[in-house]
Amino acid sequence: MIKYLKYTEIDFDKWDACISKAFNGLIYAYSWYLNMVSERWEALVENDYERVMPLTRGHKMGLDYLFQPRFTQQLGVFSKNLLTSEIVNSFIDAIPKKYQFIEINLNTLNNIENPGKHFHRWKNHELDLIATYENIRNSYSQNLKRNLKKASQAKLTLVKNIKPENIISLFRENKGKELGNLCEADYRLLQRMIYVMIYKRMAATYGICDENNTLIAGIFFVFSHKKAIFYFSATNQKARETLAMPFLIDCFISENSGSHLTLDFEGSNNENLARFYKSFGAAEITYLHYLKNDMSPLLKAGLRVYKFFRKIL
Repeated sequence: MIKYLKYTEIDFDKWDACISKAFNGLIYAYSWYLNMVSERWEALVENDYERVMPLTRGHKMGLDYLFQPRFTQQLGVFSKNLLTSEIVNSFIDAIPKKYQFIEINLNTLNNIENPGKHFHRWKNHELDLIATYENIRNSYSQNLKRNLKKASQAKLTLVKNIKPENIISLFRENKGKELGNLCEADYRLLQRMIYVMIYKRMAATYGICDENNTLIAGIFFVFSHKKAIFYFSATNQKARETLAMPFLIDCFISENSGSHLTLDFEGSNNENLARFYKSFGAAEITYLHYLKNDMSPLLKAGLRVYKFFRKIL
């Protein structure tokens, strides 16, 4: 039986035990992670926490809705046992009707046969690191091999245990200015989350310095359920010129080859990024994006106006 639980009704110890033992567990679904990205989230729980699904809720303009939180690629249904299309659908159907607008991501193992019009397949890319480095590198594209050869001549240095704020600052001063999609609160949240995950020994920082010992590229890697997640990265113009990012990823692959780890690139629907990830031999996999809008015509019109003014202000 699937039960709907409010935040105060969730047994966090049982919840985290389920996520830890789930065959499709992800770091994004632990209660402490959800507490940082979704205030007073709610849940669907089957029996004694055999299967669970977080409901990352919001409330604006008199509207209850579900959204995909920042820095949280996939959620959905997590299970310690068998998970079928019918079971996933039963959780979707159990989402309370009070949520008139839903836009969330399920996880890669939430397979639904013949998903309906509300579902769209989004792309992710993963690279199994169990093979030897030589075998993995043989699967690199010819263009990547040429770029790594150029990078090896650029006097680059791999550096670990960089302060998270240094990588975040590098992003803010470069790609962050170009995109403009993260606000001050988002950057503070990201820094806090990284420090929490480092404290829990579930994250590591890697960087590349140039010949002047200046940080030009950095990555946060997050570790959970035999996955190393390419969580957040930053580069500047010097990094792009010296091909520091492919050099950094190759260093990580070299260090971790022959292990029971999967490198999860966390994307992407962007064709250029997808091409870059595939150049390392990563396989394309998909997960379901669920979008359903049951709002009244008046609320739909209000939401369109709200989004319009958010873009121009």
